[in-house]
Amino acid sequence: MMNIKAFTLVSAVERELLMGDKERINIECVECCGRDLYVGTNDCFVYHFLLEERPVPAGPATFTATKQLHRHLGFKKPVNELRAASALNRLLVLCDNSISLVNMLNLEPVPSGARIKGAATFALNENPVSGDPFCVEVCIISVKRRTIQMFLVYEDRVQIVKEVSTSEQPLAVAVDGHFLCLALTTQYIIHNYSTGVSQDLFPYCSEERPPIVKRIGRQEFLLAGPGGLGMFATVAGISQRAPVHWSENVIGATVSFPYVIALDDEFITVHSMLDQQQKQTLPFKEGHILQDFEGRVIVATSKGVYILVPLPLEKQIQDLLASRRVEEALVLAKGARRNIPKEKFQVMYRRILQQAGFIQFAQLQFLEAKELFRSGQLDVRELISLYPFLLPTSSSFTRSHPPLHEYADLNQLTQGDQEKMAKCKRFLMSYLNEVRSTEVANGYKEDIDTALLKLYAEADHDSLLDLLVTENFCLLTDSAAWLEKHKKYFALGLLYHYNNQDAAAVQLWVNIVNGDVQDSTRSDLYEYIVDFLTYCLDEELVWAYADWVLQKSEEVGVQVFTRRPLDEQQKNSFNPDDIINCLKKYPKALVKYLEHLVIDKRLQKEEYHTHLAVLYLEEVLQQRASTSGKGAEATETQAKLRRLLQKSDLYRVHFLLERLRGAGLPMESAILHGKLGEHEKALHILVHELRDFAAAEDYCLWCSEGREPPHRQHLFHTLLAIYLRAGPAAHELAVAAVDLLNHHATEFDAAQVLQMLPDTWSVQLLCPFLMGAMRDSVHARRTMQVALGLARSENLIYTYDKMKLKGSSVRLSDKKLCQICQNPFCEPVFVRYPNGGLVHTHCAASRHTNPSSSSPGTRT
Repeated sequence: MMNIKAFTLVSAVERELLMGDKERINIECVECCGRDLYVGTNDCFVYHFLLEERPVPAGPATFTATKQLHRHLGFKKPVNELRAASALNRLLVLCDNSISLVNMLNLEPVPSGARIKGAATFALNENPVSGDPFCVEVCIISVKRRTIQMFLVYEDRVQIVKEVSTSEQPLAVAVDGHFLCLALTTQYIIHNYSTGVSQDLFPYCSEERPPIVKRIGRQEFLLAGPGGLGMFATVAGISQRAPVHWSENVIGATVSFPYVIALDDEFITVHSMLDQQQKQTLPFKEGHILQDFEGRVIVATSKGVYILVPLPLEKQIQDLLASRRVEEALVLAKGARRNIPKEKFQVMYRRILQQAGFIQFAQLQFLEAKELFRSGQLDVRELISLYPFLLPTSSSFTRSHPPLHEYADLNQLTQGDQEKMAKCKRFLMSYLNEVRSTEVANGYKEDIDTALLKLYAEADHDSLLDLLVTENFCLLTDSAAWLEKHKKYFALGLLYHYNNQDAAAVQLWVNIVNGDVQDSTRSDLYEYIVDFLTYCLDEELVWAYADWVLQKSEEVGVQVFTRRPLDEQQKNSFNPDDIINCLKKYPKALVKYLEHLVIDKRLQKEEYHTHLAVLYLEEVLQQRASTSGKGAEATETQAKLRRLLQKSDLYRVHFLLERLRGAGLPMESAILHGKLGEHEKALHILVHELRDFAAAEDYCLWCSEGREPPHRQHLFHTLLAIYLRAGPAAHELAVAAVDLLNHHATEFDAAQVLQMLPDTWSVQLLCPFLMGAMRDSVHARRTMQVALGLARSENLIYTYDKMKLKGSSVRLSDKKLCQICQNPFCEPVFVRYPNGGLVHTHCAASRHTNPSSSSPGTRT
């Protein structure tokens, strides 16, 4: 049980004011209506007092009661109950089993003498169903056994409207609309007197202790249950709240939201309806009356009347927060919603959530703190301001007043504990990263992102770079100084770049690569700079650092030009001729760039192709002259040269032939002769100088690629002739000729080849060639026959269509109109379309479309 001070007990009517020195007078009942307080005593008197409330700034309000008058009711029995009906200006008084109507001001009985007889106890229906504003509904427990009666009470008369019989003797009753909540001898029930339907709630032994039935709100009642439980029940017979545990000897109970107040012989106890915990205990002996009158709770002994003055809920909540009882404070704050105007409650509740968040934060309960901050819509700068130097120097933020917490800064909160401080910083990093893209950040994104950058830099966090390469609002001046302080030069370059200061960014990165400043963030920073310059739109900046990147590495540095997007703007800004001129000092880079232009981009410009071929040739010659053993590299470059000479048609052939003269590169010479159409000379080099028969066959294939079949046949016949020209004695060439024929039978004219072959060659030697030639000939003949058959079939179809069209008659008269010009026919000459449309011959000549369709009509 956690105690809080929810109520203060204040005296309202002292004993002397009520009874003077009369010892035998006891208070039997109390009624309060606004400022009017009525007290019924055991000697049949009713007293009328006026209550004056006097607020006290530093404490609970005090009350002063002024006696107005008192009147004897004319009986010798005590006044059992009092109920005010302010709309009628009547006070209902139960005395000697009779309910009388008296004037609220002068306590005089109504002239008509109207009264309700035979009442053991009664209750007013505070949710009336009659709809008449000038009457009240009264439910009585009749002195007749097991009977409940419903009355309408007017200013000067009463009217019975319903009588209900019960299964057991009723002992207590409360009313809500058509529903009666009854305490019978052994159980509580809900009874609808309109429909007659009853529903049992739970058993109760009235012999052990008196029952309690209190209406606490619309269609809800509070009941004294077994085992010292205060039970809640609705008119539907269910409980929507958990029960509260009070004294076994409770004699009275009421509700002052969010509390249930119970009275026993010695104490007044206060229980929360929100968490069912007992919150306060007030000593109060000999009490026997506890009532709630429109929010004012009155308790009384037989000698005095007292008021339970509630402390303002906000004060209770702040007391709980000061005691670090966050959960209780939040539960109480939520419960206060129904008693406070919506807008005021929202402002108050948000502030309470924020305060609770800081309490949890100070206890390092970060998950709970984060949820409270977000629910309370905390200005995140309140949190940032706890961390020294994180807010930008230009920030105009001032903390909330009154303050949300008691801490000057993080040092005070953690008392210098470095481990706690590190945890707090990690939490702030996480929290700022979450809220920076939400509505919480609206209006002060610069403060959030700048603080986040400082935290990342100080902690050497990987997310620093992610922050800087995405959209951010880091303030340049504060952030740059902080990054430089923590030697985060690469990140500082990213910050410069984000703020459109690319020159400063690149220079800083260059200083890192050169070793002028130390920053190991990226081991591939040189490649990063190259990539950055590749996509940089600032032409001057690229040219300014082109030499630097090329000096570091020609192969990597040239990517500044080779990987650059070739949109129109870039083409105009970076002229290839300017780049080539720049790369003259860097031969490897120059070759890479020319390869990019010729091979990758397929630029059709003679000088680029010739230049690349010359560079290849020079490198090949240099490698051949070298004795350093780079045979593999020489072969690779030579292969590139041959591939370029074969694929390209743009270089200057004669110029390259002149350069090749005497260079000892027969294969390259053969390719160049082929480009000039000197195929016999090229093949002679391949066959007689290189003795490379496979290369000679490949020459015929690539040289005829994309050309008509006769051209390829001519090349193969030329190669065969060169093989055969050596005579039968040249065995090696004869074997090459046989292989050529057998492997490429379809490339030759068989009849012409048979005339060229020596008579001494056997059929068996040429069997593969002859079989291939025959197969190709038969295939060609059959393909021609198939094509001829298809053509004949198509012609037959057209002939049939034409005959069918000619076979139908055409009726022509002077009333028939041309479908194109809409004029009549003057002579029996016309054109008929397949759809039956008739037109003049001259109209058909000028129009080639069918007049009745969108498709052309060319057949007549």
